Amino acid sequence: MNLLEVKNQVQIREFLSLPKRLYKNDPNWISPLISEIEAVFDPTKNIFFSHGKCTRWILQDQSGKTIGRIASFINYKKSDTFPQPTGGVGFFECINDKAAAHKLFAGAEQWLREQGMQAMDGPINFGENDKFWGLLVKGFTPPSLGMNYNPPYYEEFFTSYGFEKYFDQLTNLLDATRPMPERFNKIADWVMKKPDYRFAHFDSRKKEQFFKDFQEIYNDAWTVFETFTPIEIETIRESFRQMKPIMDEKLIWFAYYKNEPVSFIVCLPDVNQILRHVDGKLDLIGKLKFLWYKKTTKIDRLRIVIMGCKKRFTNHGIESALIRSLGNIVLPTKNIKGVELAWVGDFNAKMMAIHEATGAKLDKVHRTFRYHFN
Repeated sequence: MNLLEVKNQVQIREFLSLPKRLYKNDPNWISPLISEIEAVFDPTKNIFFSHGKCTRWILQDQSGKTIGRIASFINYKKSDTFPQPTGGVGFFECINDKAAAHKLFAGAEQWLREQGMQAMDGPINFGENDKFWGLLVKGFTPPSLGMNYNPPYYEEFFTSYGFEKYFDQLTNLLDATRPMPERFNKIADWVMKKPDYRFAHFDSRKKEQFFKDFQEIYNDAWTVFETFTPIEIETIRESFRQMKPIMDEKLIWFAYYKNEPVSFIVCLPDVNQILRHVDGKLDLIGKLKFLWYKKTTKIDRLRIVIMGCKKRFTNHGIESALIRSLGNIVLPTKNIKGVELAWVGDFNAKMMAIHEATGAKLDKVHRTFRYHFN
């Protein structure tokens, strides 16, 4: 087997096309958008290159057939916040062959060692953790947009190499056809009636102010977590730019207390119900297919991508009020059958409690592993 660093267009095509071959008989797999994956490795499109580096490989058998791939990267804003300098691996795909998988891991480990790293997390993204993050270990059903999907046998590849669980990312599914729990509704109504609170959905005409509000809330709410690094306004702009083609402004809500931004919720339609028909490509034919299926397909699931609340406003019921604000828009249409609450780390007890309060049930588990170099 030959491990080749991806350096030319032929190798890039092999890297991108491998999953289509691996999953050709798996009805649950939905191809991510090729353009989104390639943007991760483009310094002109991924701002993480301003404070990090990455490379990627393909693995070929003796006949020259590509049988695996992996990427490795370092985010210098994060790497030194751990007890050991820690890099990452991601975009891992491999045939059902442990030796092949271990060769991919070993190649990534060697590169990270050469960069001064002493551990690696995976599978993660060279970017924000809202997509391409975590190994699916429970809930092998069709993924929503940006969520990793993989065969069950990948888990054994990671653990047999020496990776250990770092944390789990839990995705809960809310049945939108059933009423919310009475206690949840009472709390939400109580908060929404308070005169000092107001709730507003995103408005692109005032997007810069909403971006600043998002940044203020995020950089307060996430400081409670280990290895937190503040989010930059440009990262927020880029995230919303990427969401724009599928975004419904009335599904993104902010809460204010005496005009101070205190909490937000970002929800998106699960456009994977449409994208499954375009085979990962938004070229001319892909765009035509997308427009056709967008017109003829009723999306019946939403995905709450992220929720955040300033520390001093937690346990005030504000998140319940935000979900209620969202529900007041969604439920009257009667089109939405389910809302995916994705994803909450198993270290985030407060957010897990909010998910539980809605009546949502566990649907998927993605696991982030860590491997300490010897």
